[in-house]
Amino acid sequence: MDDRELLKTVMKIVGEENCKDDCAILACGDRVMVATTDMLHRTTDFVDGMTDWQIGWMSAAVTISDIASMGAEPAYVLIAVGLDRWEHLAGIMQGAQDCCRKFGAAIVGGDIDHHHELTIVTTGLGLVDRVHLVQRTGAWPGDLVCITGTPGQAQAWLDGYKQFEKALFEPQPRVAEGRLLSRSGVSAMMDDSDGIALSLYDLLGVNSCGFSLDSDKLPLPEGIPEAQARELAMYGGGDYELIFTLPPDRYPVAGVPCTVIGKVITERVVLVDGKPLQKRGYQHRWA
Repeated sequence: MDDRELLKTVMKIVGEENCKDDCAILACGDRVMVATTDMLHRTTDFVDGMTDWQIGWMSAAVTISDIASMGAEPAYVLIAVGLDRWEHLAGIMQGAQDCCRKFGAAIVGGDIDHHHELTIVTTGLGLVDRVHLVQRTGAWPGDLVCITGTPGQAQAWLDGYKQFEKALFEPQPRVAEGRLLSRSGVSAMMDDSDGIALSLYDLLGVNSCGFSLDSDKLPLPEGIPEAQARELAMYGGGDYELIFTLPPDRYPVAGVPCTVIGKVITERVVLVDGKPLQKRGYQHRWA
């Protein structure tokens, strides 16, 4: 059992429409408010060697990334910290504060309590004009499939390539890129925090089309044997890049460094080099 299977249980209770995107979508005057929440734990998310500041930074960054994937501007973050040791709090809060300030959000509330395992829950609110809101739905056959940045670097650190420490410990939400993309006419978008492969299957689940990738076009982390680098780029999690589709005549998008890695196809499958892409990446699993 994994988290995506469990999501089907949630959908049966709260409705499928409320579970399709990285954020909930709420009317807010002439604009749209997007809302999201994330829970991170010591054993599953915070690796050995991270400072308290980096733990706080990551906790805010993952939530801000969800807001960026909707083309929205981060506005507010609430943070609840379950502490195993009280001494961690100051560093965690400073890291979260620094991340929020960099990307235009303010910490406006939260909670503190005692946990046996360090656990942090962040809730983010963002704003976007309705016309610029981007969702996971909307991909159309003939669109390009693109990715910002270089995927695979966070997982590369976990595999022993320590030059990629900042990619894992201090992820950079693509807020500016998301804003520019939302105004350029992208048809669908999400962040690739669980890896490109799983992200495309997530997009497959809410669109009436499929995706075909060319593995030779993947931007690869440097200093790693090519075959391993390609594996990391396709399946590695923790990168927080934006994966999106857009019509060919809208590419390139000024101010957004990105790479075309495939195209949208009519058949509802996910292919790489003409063959079915394995559905795997970063997932929470239960025995």
